[in-house]
Amino acid sequence: MEQRTFGRREAMTIFGAAGAALAFGCASGTPTDPATTTTTATTTNGTSTSCAVTPSETVGPYPSVIDLIRSDVREGKSGTPVALTITVVNVNGGCNPVANANVEIWQCDAGGNYSEYGTQRSETYLRGIQTTNASGEVTFTTIYPGWYQGRATHIHVEVVVNGASVKVTQIGFPESVNAAVYATGVYASRGANPTSNAGDSVFADSIASELATIFGDPAGGYTATFSVGIAV
Repeated sequence: MEQRTFGRREAMTIFGAAGAALAFGCASGTPTDPATTTTTATTTNGTSTSCAVTPSETVGPYPSVIDLIRSDVREGKSGTPVALTITVVNVNGGCNPVANANVEIWQCDAGGNYSEYGTQRSETYLRGIQTTNASGEVTFTTIYPGWYQGRATHIHVEVVVNGASVKVTQIGFPESVNAAVYATGVYASRGANPTSNAGDSVFADSIASELATIFGDPAGGYTATFSVGIAV
């Protein structure tokens, strides 16, 4: 897939004012621990959730130094495949979809490493930006994130509208899915993540609003969805 790069964030403070939190072959089937989203939507059990702004979280480690415009962010990294669809909605407009917003994700690999920092400074894996379509959606092909000491399993998300950052948040994953993934493949040697969602400094007070809804299994891969409510 063609990708475009350009410089950005060189002057950005890596950890932000709040400090760092030290912190898809896709399968079908029934959802695993579907999350309640923070926007108006119909969940798998047919109930509607409220239209609300998604919690903001620290930018944390490690924001991108170079932007990569692409949907497949793997760069050959091994791990359980995930097709992640993120939908951006405007809570000031009845949670209607937001088109033409830039959505960036970044995450660690199966070993808990981020590209562009430390020993991985020359690498750019597991980062990418896509622009939302008329339905407010972007889709990324990635792998299930690994874990690192002190943080629950997560993917970072930033939403930019008309050149301005309007939301920085993080996506969490159900504990049952974490357990299943980390017992298999390239994750198995490290084992389970010792930090749970409930014990995480970022998710402890807001995990119900920040869990991905996820389908699949470690053998066939996963599809995951997440809604980001912004106020613009």
